[in-house]
Amino acid sequence: MAWSLADRAVRRSAAAARRPAAGRRCCARVEAVYATHRATVLVTEKLGDAGLDRLRLTCNVETAYGLTQEELCAKVSLVDALIVRSGTKRVTRAVFEASHGRLKVVGRAGVGVDNVDLAAATEAGCLVVNAPTANTVAAAEHGIALLCAMARNIPQADASMKAGSWDRSAYVGTSLAGKTIAVYGFGKVGSEVSRRARGLGLTVVAYDPYASAEKAAAQGVQLVTFDEALQVADFHTLHMPLTPGTKGLFNDSAFARMKRGARIINVARGGVIDEAALLRALESKQVAQAALDVFLEEPPSFENHPLVHRPDVICTPHLGASTTEAQEGVALEVVEAVVDALAGNLSVNAVNAPMVPAEILRELQPYIVLAEGLGRAAVGLGGKGGFGDIAITYSSPRGDDLDTRLLRAMVIKGVLEETTTSKVNLVNADLLARNRGLRITEVSIRAGGDGTSEVLTSMSVALGTADSKFSAAVDSGNTYGRWAEAPWSKAGVGGQHDAEVASSLPFPSGMCVGLAGPGEGGRPRDGRGGEGQTTPFMTVSRTAKDGEAIMAIGIDSEPSPATLEEITRVKGVIEVTIFKEVAPPQR
Repeated sequence: MAWSLADRAVRRSAAAARRPAAGRRCCARVEAVYATHRATVLVTEKLGDAGLDRLRLTCNVETAYGLTQEELCAKVSLVDALIVRSGTKRVTRAVFEASHGRLKVVGRAGVGVDNVDLAAATEAGCLVVNAPTANTVAAAEHGIALLCAMARNIPQADASMKAGSWDRSAYVGTSLAGKTIAVYGFGKVGSEVSRRARGLGLTVVAYDPYASAEKAAAQGVQLVTFDEALQVADFHTLHMPLTPGTKGLFNDSAFARMKRGARIINVARGGVIDEAALLRALESKQVAQAALDVFLEEPPSFENHPLVHRPDVICTPHLGASTTEAQEGVALEVVEAVVDALAGNLSVNAVNAPMVPAEILRELQPYIVLAEGLGRAAVGLGGKGGFGDIAITYSSPRGDDLDTRLLRAMVIKGVLEETTTSKVNLVNADLLARNRGLRITEVSIRAGGDGTSEVLTSMSVALGTADSKFSAAVDSGNTYGRWAEAPWSKAGVGGQHDAEVASSLPFPSGMCVGLAGPGEGGRPRDGRGGEGQTTPFMTVSRTAKDGEAIMAIGIDSEPSPATLEEITRVKGVIEVTIFKEVAPPQR
């Protein structure tokens, strides 16, 4: 059965979003952990004091540094959240399995999450958050520092002086002004490096298949292909994540396509450079110098590593985020993300949940709880048979530009929580839907308006089942919902023209009754629903002129089977179905 939100209901919800936050529910619920008890958080590496102090305000905090994998697995079943840095080598599937479902959040103090098994976390319904912004400037500054130090041989000259030598001619450098630098990865750090590089007189090109050409052009940067970047640049600075697609990206072939005598800086991830290939390029002078803050294995083997002791390679021990300000900022950012997630809020720093920018979260806030409720209600109205399709329709002034990822996930969450014993939350909703073979179809319809005051004008959810005549009404294409006067916390069931059936959200239980056409209905009874119940509301709508009708009745508790049987025997009643907790339960 399609349930719809529309017109005035949406306007009121948008107004509610602009009111102060007090008294309103948070934007998206994952699962509130410390609503009933004080959460326990395990911190496995040193974190800034400001972050630990903030964490202790709401959580029990245990610090345990240098844990082995076995020790971490032994502790994880006793905690609700885990905060790690890059020194914790792997938060593996074994860790999530050892938690026995208690671990709700993993916080990575920093940007990269390659030491966390995201697939295992998602399957376990565990949210992974990071701290992607606090160390952005620090990482960019370190990249520029390595660039300048490499170009002017500063570390080598310093070491020579400390050894008692005054050898000026041995450390003649190269100028930056007028040269070209290629930035690989035009995200937060890459764009900050670009700004600073242009200030040094460098021409900046960037390679990033996911970056916006308009954003780059606004900073005076030209987006180019990978091959073009290799061929035109004098300096190459790496700021990309380590993924299957970027692992070993800078190999023999890449170095061969660079200008002879090129210089390379890496403050991203060690794995994006094939270290053996870089050694060969340095030995052949194809690459003149390298400055490395990251390595494939950290720390590297100081005795046997082929790059660490070379005079044409500057090495630093992963210092990209190592400023006092960045460390405190990262600690606070990851702690806030973890605390938010434990409270049931979807953090904008979520890594394995729908990645929705903060401004989109604010816009969608009035509709998120409703989306989950629509999923629950659709299951309740769909009968006892199975279904394989979920159709979601959005009507918005933005049309196809509407970001529906979060709303889709909440609908799936609502549907699956009514049909599975699996632990379902916003993190694993999409994955569980795929695993159950559900086909999700989304349609966005452009509505009137400019999209600034109203994000969404209507939303409907339909399940592909023929078990119930309620759901069959959707398949006929003749029903839709429309609001006249209704707060945003209500949903419409079917409807033709100006007719409507409204059911309040939330309410303890609801009952929908299918009625025969004109002249066939039974004599109405009084307003008591049997067993001493009253009916908080009752609305009726026809599916078509002179056609069958749908009646939605609010009830305070679920009727007994005997009462339902009595209702079905009333003349004109075709079908009765019960649905409960249309809105998600308060946590």
